[in-house]
Amino acid sequence: MALTAGIVGLPNVGKSTLFNAITNSQVLAENYPFATIAPNVGVVEVPDERMDNLVELFHPKKVIYTTFEFTDIAGLVKGASKGEGLGNQFLANIRETNAIIHVVRCFDDANIEHVEGSVDPVRDIEEINLELCMADLDTVENRIAKVLRKAQTKEKGAVEENNALQKFKEALLAGTPVRLLDLSDGEKELLKNYSLLTAKPVIYVANMSEDEVSDPDQSPYYTAVKELAAKEHSECIAISARMEEELSGMDKEEKKAFLDELGIRTAGLDQIIQAAYHLLGLRTFFTVGEPENRAWTFREGMKAPQCAGIIHTDFEKGFIKAEVYSYEDIMEYKTEAALREHGKLRIEGKDYVMKDGDIVFFRFNV
Repeated sequence: MALTAGIVGLPNVGKSTLFNAITNSQVLAENYPFATIAPNVGVVEVPDERMDNLVELFHPKKVIYTTFEFTDIAGLVKGASKGEGLGNQFLANIRETNAIIHVVRCFDDANIEHVEGSVDPVRDIEEINLELCMADLDTVENRIAKVLRKAQTKEKGAVEENNALQKFKEALLAGTPVRLLDLSDGEKELLKNYSLLTAKPVIYVANMSEDEVSDPDQSPYYTAVKELAAKEHSECIAISARMEEELSGMDKEEKKAFLDELGIRTAGLDQIIQAAYHLLGLRTFFTVGEPENRAWTFREGMKAPQCAGIIHTDFEKGFIKAEVYSYEDIMEYKTEAALREHGKLRIEGKDYVMKDGDIVFFRFNV
């Protein structure tokens, strides 16, 4: 399930440094033989403490975490929506992503020039949002030109589509991203047809100095971004991209010791990965045993046969049943034999909706 978040930001905000940290943390290709990794794509493991604990219980020979992709979106400058800089390439790349990681500069450094001459994260966010709105406006106006005549003749569905497009147009002209609109179910369904940039969910990443990141609320830059994100019901994560680049070269024990010394519980990159994963409604189920422990990504709401199909299409076609237990129960009872004894191992059929943290063995026949 290849889902990806695009990393955007103005020049000199730390976007490239963050992407360097991602590529340094990139998964080994031999674990994912069907993945072709493009130069501007970083494939990272989704950190999951549950898998670490399952490894201690089952002692598998091989461990495979679930993964997530980040795409480095190059070329955003003022005027990108009109083709300035690498504008057209930027727009094409970002349309292919499922979510946006918006990196904002929240540090002062006289040695790193800001393109606007001063540090103002809210202004920078608004500048990028405006570029995205203008690009979406072109898309919407082009579609209106095709739909309007049909709407005037009351062609089926055209009136509803035109009304929705006019609503989007009004918002975009005011510089309001479409994701912030209160939309009906019908409007949401229509929105899927247009691949609008401002409809994509956003996580704001406040890039701070190493000295400030352990206590970000002391920074007025960070609090300004946090307040803006809260108004949008978006998430805001404080990181030091430079520190993340350093951490990416360390093993797990070194990284933990380094973060403990700074009083930081979770690395910023891990927070971004987990936030992006959950923002898109992604969840994890596990298959476990002596040969291999593996985490699998599924979308919230998927049923057992669909999840079986993630492992192999034959599993979905020939699905018979799923033997399922929860992560919490295996951590309490420690063995599958004990789970059976206490009635915690369940047999589920085709209508079972999978839950995050399910541990499953699929039975199938082809």
